[in-house]
Amino acid sequence: MVGRTKGQAHPARARGEASPRPAGRGTARRLRCLTVLPLLAGLLSCGSSKPDGPVSLNWYNFPDDSGALAEAAINCTRASGGRYRIAYNKLPRGADGQRQQLVRRLAAHDALDILGLDVTWAAEFAEAEWILPWTGSNRRSATEGTLEVPLQTATWKGKLYAVPYNTNTQLLWYRSDLVPKPPKTWAEMLDMARDLAKEGKPHYVEIQGAQYEGLTVWFNTLVESAGGSILNAAATAPSLGPPAVQAATIMHDLATSPAADPSLSNQMEDQNRLAMESGTAAFELNYPFVYPSMKANKPELFKSFRWAPYPGVDPGRPSKPTIGGIDLAIGAYSRHPGLAFEAALCLRNRQNQMTAALKGGLPPTLRALYTDKALTKSYPFASEVLSALENASVRPQTPAYQNVSIAISHTLSPPSGIQPRSDVENIGSQIEDALQSKGLIP
Repeated sequence: MVGRTKGQAHPARARGEASPRPAGRGTARRLRCLTVLPLLAGLLSCGSSKPDGPVSLNWYNFPDDSGALAEAAINCTRASGGRYRIAYNKLPRGADGQRQQLVRRLAAHDALDILGLDVTWAAEFAEAEWILPWTGSNRRSATEGTLEVPLQTATWKGKLYAVPYNTNTQLLWYRSDLVPKPPKTWAEMLDMARDLAKEGKPHYVEIQGAQYEGLTVWFNTLVESAGGSILNAAATAPSLGPPAVQAATIMHDLATSPAADPSLSNQMEDQNRLAMESGTAAFELNYPFVYPSMKANKPELFKSFRWAPYPGVDPGRPSKPTIGGIDLAIGAYSRHPGLAFEAALCLRNRQNQMTAALKGGLPPTLRALYTDKALTKSYPFASEVLSALENASVRPQTPAYQNVSIAISHTLSPPSGIQPRSDVENIGSQIEDALQSKGLIP
């Protein structure tokens, strides 16, 4: 996910030590038992799958201020009938910090149970054998009624490695007092912004232009909307080509037009939200969290705050906004993988996804919820979100994604300095090096 801010990591470590590979857990456990039994003299039942009281399952996820995640952990603990207790451990707020903590602990074979993965991490974690595949009845339960594109983010080499917990996608938000009819393409939107600027009216287009993951998302959305992709279908080489040049050209055109916010090259999602609420912008490309914020903070502007599909690149070709979200994976070194799979399914069930949507503003991954009256009352744009999700794109799926993203965001920053053809060639060269594990990434 992108756009998170500074936070504090939970200090707790998973208790105990695990074997280097899941297949060796039984052997390692017996060896540990032989070591500790003389010391404990029968005080412990070593290797018991159920110690006194319920099994403790540690769930590591982003910090949630709404209380929805903590409520889900409590709900599922109660639903287990005393078989397990879910401890919700908060990771850092920033996606980079979250990944860093999980990677370090999994590389040390820590016994983590349930992992909240950013939608770009499944390939990397699966390739490293840090997470377990979903098979049999667990896979059937994970996929039943779940939106297809979020499932793609959790799939690597044909295997499902996580269950989508929540998803996210951007819409076009605009002021109907300035723009009675929303634009359908980027060219239309920039023309409208220029006309508003000539009239001395608010006219900025707010979007994520800082040198970070949000810039990669913007580029990926435009490339996919132009009919292209960043990687080939096998994720073995860059694809790019004319659609990428077209995408980079649109980014440059915005950045050098009156539509560009002066702070574009430093803006992330929350800065976009604040700029829109300040009254200087006419358009905003952002996630649904901006809707309740505008309602609470600027009721006078909220009266004309509207939404529409993300603008397309070409007339007649639908846009393909890049989705975000969190997928729940099971750690390969968990001591209780069976219970962890069961608990993960509970954490993302209908009740808990509804709570996360209503309290935390997190769009669900279960299709049926988008027609539930409880959701549509708070999400009047639910049908537009569902439509966007059904036509959405995912970020390049590769274990080298972090390097791919850095290559894009560094090359295209600042957007006003983009040289479309040469920059796309440069990105392609850096991606090829990253996929072949050679070369240095800036």
